[in-house]
Amino acid sequence: MTTPLLYKRVLLKVSGEGLAGKNDILDKKALARMAKEMQSLIQQGVELCVVVGGGNIVRGRSCADMERCVADAMGMHATIINAFALKSALQAAHVPACVYSAVPMGAEGQLFQRQQALESLKRGEVVIFAGGTGLPYFSTDTASVLRARQMRCDAFLKATQVDGIYTADVRKNPKAKRYAKVSYDEVIAKQLGVMDLTAVVLAKEGKLPVVVFKQSQPSALKNIVRGQGVFTLMNEKGK
Repeated sequence: MTTPLLYKRVLLKVSGEGLAGKNDILDKKALARMAKEMQSLIQQGVELCVVVGGGNIVRGRSCADMERCVADAMGMHATIINAFALKSALQAAHVPACVYSAVPMGAEGQLFQRQQALESLKRGEVVIFAGGTGLPYFSTDTASVLRARQMRCDAFLKATQVDGIYTADVRKNPKAKRYAKVSYDEVIAKQLGVMDLTAVVLAKEGKLPVVVFKQSQPSALKNIVRGQGVFTLMNEKGK
């Protein structure tokens, strides 16, 4: 007997670094693999929104010698490049997709308008959001939570390089323990660093469940929407 869907409409945040190859900004195999994972959600009847990071191209925060507004603008445009790459990979897998951006980007996409994006979602398209919030000083995590709430998503799925939220950086401390579930307040109080404070507070305010999982984990998405697999769930009670 098939386990019922726990989430029917989700927003997925994809790490830009996870789309890069060893010597390439964008890796075709990584893009194809991610498109296939997304296809598995659509086939199950899940409505899917996506935000892509730009860290494989440029991170605004890493440009320490630049004015923050300029650096963040570079980061926002990097997410647009990744959004188009992901859209192309999805279309190659015969999955309809569209791109909405918070900043102007030419004929291949359109400026974000909530009602139009909702209509695209209802038509079965994967709706990809680019350009962050369109404003400096806000991360793509904050943009993800914002769009998830605007699109009335059941959960925010955050793909990372590790398989959940840990008590410390597991890449530096192998003794760190993974949380199965954790509350927004504990993430804030212990400064667990999985998302910036603005994003966590915005999720808490909207009681939006946040699921943190490893991007390269096979079949992760189709398992998560049924409450299965390895991940950390962040919610109001941490239970």
